[in-house]
Amino acid sequence: MKATLSNYKQTPRKTRLVTELVKGKGVEEALLALKFLDKRAAAPMAKLISSAVANAEKQGEDGRTLVVQNITVNKGLVAMRSMPRAFGRSSPIRHRMSHITVTLGKAKPKKKK
Repeated sequence: MKATLSNYKQTPRKTRLVTELVKGKGVEEALLALKFLDKRAAAPMAKLISSAVANAEKQGEDGRTLVVQNITVNKGLVAMRSMPRAFGRSSPIRHRMSHITVTLGKAKPKKKK
């Protein structure tokens, strides 16, 4: 059960801060944590996890028992702009984008000791 988001317009470094929060949690717990997180990437991440749950339910899985197994944030496109500088020169401005992939899996039963 996967879902991907391509060319999300935020740097991978900032987006990874959000993904580390929900990695390994249950779907409901992850969505609740993202709802109250004060980061720009939280809303698209919640939408992406919901999309992965919908994909799983379409395949016949129970969405409530799923766990966020893995989230990867990879480098996407880099839009280049330029900033005017002194003496007629210019310096580059790099607008970095991210590719995000969410993988959901079944929760492993806890072992009793």
